[in-house]
This record gives sequence, structure tokens and C-alpha cells, in this order.
Amino acid sequence: METLNDVRKRIKSVEGISQMTSAMKLVSAAKKRRSVALRDQMYPFFDHCMDTMSDMRFNTAGISNPFFILNQKQPGQTWKIAYFVLSGDQGLAGAYNNNIFKACEEHVRMKILDNTRKGITTEYKMYVFGKIVKERLFHAGFDVDPAFSHSIAEPTFFQAQSVVSDIKQKFLTEEFDLVYLVYTSLESALNMKVNVIRLAPVDFKSIDAVRNGQTEEEAKDQITYYPDVNEVFGFLVDSYLNAMVYGAMTEAYVCEQTSRFSAMDNATNSAADMMKDLNLKFNRARQAKITNELTEIINGANQVDNL
Repeated sequence: METLNDVRKRIKSVEGISQMTSAMKLVSAAKKRRSVALRDQMYPFFDHCMDTMSDMRFNTAGISNPFFILNQKQPGQTWKIAYFVLSGDQGLAGAYNNNIFKACEEHVRMKILDNTRKGITTEYKMYVFGKIVKERLFHAGFDVDPAFSHSIAEPTFFQAQSVVSDIKQKFLTEEFDLVYLVYTSLESALNMKVNVIRLAPVDFKSIDAVRNGQTEEEAKDQITYYPDVNEVFGFLVDSYLNAMVYGAMTEAYVCEQTSRFSAMDNATNSAADMMKDLNLKFNRARQAKITNELTEIINGANQVDNL
């Protein structure tokens, strides 16, 4: 049975935890507001870029840009795949990082299994934002690039451009045939979804999925692109890649802070409930101690009277 001092120590410990989680909750709330503002500022440019890409899909044919063409592999050949994974640098964010790890693990194993059935070899490399998932993937035996070091915290468009520059260089030099982007999107305050989308070559199904399933209707009037469609697409693909990566970074940052806010809120509420139980135990233990002392005094007085 716990003594009065034991309960007092537990109360002090829970109070300290409650103060810490409350402080982290306030910090996450402030970061969440900033991250939402970043995401909202990005979306007008993002939506316009997606609209233009959809227009080009419906109104043109014969685009020869390598970012538009998905080549097929034959048995005996190799798919070379890059994964750009957006995760957090810190824990205490609920299941946020764990869900990203599981999505990466499942997608890589599925790709390897599917390609093996077709007689195709799979080579892949993971470029991971943040430390948590990067370390887990490395210790789980996945091929992770140790030199890649970026964070989703307070993302900037220039940071996204730097990442996109590496992606373009590796893709155009055929270091990779496919490039996937793994990140978490916020569907509601209580629901987050891990997305694995093909960034290159351009996957219009991914565009529609990112735009919440909204597809553009085929235009009635033929659009003319000057000087030609390949020149326009070559320019637009830069904007598309920048928008996708920066958009994913801001969305991932929103999700991380939302998840951490929820986790700290739950932890603070749990600490409050635990404090109620401990205070009840403390009061009972104190009452029991007082009762025992009174009993000892009364018994002692009775023994004196009997002498």
C-alpha cells in the first residue's frame, strides 16, 4: 500500500509533467497557426499551377518532355526509384511519425514484390526530411541517404526549390526512373492521411487526388501555347515541382503541429485526471494516518486509566 509520502511524490511528479505538456501545447498552438498561414498563402499559386497542368492534359498531345512520359520496363530491367519522405525532427506528436514510417515500409515492400512478379529488379533510395523517421528507416534496413538533411519546420519556398533542383538533376540524368513524395495531409482536425504520390514523371491522378478529387472538364475551345507546348510545359514543370514539394512541406508541417497539439492536449487532460485520483488517494491516506494516530492516543489513554 502506498504511503502518504509516496502519494505526495507522485502528485509532485504529475504536476511537473502537466506543466511541461501545457507549455508544449501552447508552443504547438502558436506553430500551428503559423503553419496554417503558410499553407493558405501557398494554395492560390498551387491551384493555378494544377489548373494549367490539367488544361494541358486535355488540350494537347505529343508532349515530349521527360517529366511527362512514363517509360515501361521489361523483364530483366530495373526500376530505379527515389522516395522523398517528409517527417518531423521531434517526437511527442502522437502517431504522426509512426504512420509515415509504416506508409514508407508498405509502399517499398509492395513495389519490390510487384516488380519481382514481373521479373523486374527494384532499386530505391530514400531522402528523408526530419530525424525521427530517418533513423527508424535506417535501423530497419532501408536504403537511406545519410547526407540528405532537410527539415519541414518553418518551410520556405527557397528550401523547396533547392530540393526540386536535386530531383530534376537526378531524374534528367536517369539516376532515377520514378520519384515519389511521401507526406501527411490534414483532412480534418482529427483525421490525417499519409499520401504517397508520384512526383515524376507527372502523375495526373496524383494531381487530382491532391486537389481533393476535383478534375478539370475537357475544354471546349482548343488552347494554343506559344511558342509551342513543349516550351510551355518545360517552364511549367518547374512551377509544378516547386508547388508540389513546397505544398507538401507546408501541409506536413501543419499536420505535425496539429498532431503534437492534440497529443499534448490529451496528455494534459490525462494528467489532470490522474491528479484527481492522486488527490483522492492522498486525502484518504492522510485521513487513515490521522485515524491511526487518534486510535493510538485513545488506546494509550485507556491503558493509563486501567493502571
